[in-house]
Amino acid sequence: MSDETMEVLTAAGKPWRVNKAKFEAMRASLLEALPDEAPGITVAEAKAALLPTLDAALFPGGEKAGWWIKAVQLDHEARGLIKRSKGSPLRIYRTK
Repeated sequence: MSDETMEVLTAAGKPWRVNKAKFEAMRASLLEALPDEAPGITVAEAKAALLPTLDAALFPGGEKAGWWIKAVQLDHEARGLIKRSKGSPLRIYRTK
């Protein structure tokens, strides 16, 4: 696994650095799992859908997948690429 990092955004728009390979792999899997329209799916539903697609070398046994889903979610919300539906439970979807 590469130690290369990249800068991503928090929900407040503040940058932080994460492992690029893991972020990009999770990004691809999460965006594939998310629908294009509201109300979207829950994070738990997204995780269940994407776990089988994850690179086992980067996420052995799905290790820390939840943290990486949240990292991608927050970055992409800050960039306007993912949106939340109103209400509970939290549901997310891709923007067009």
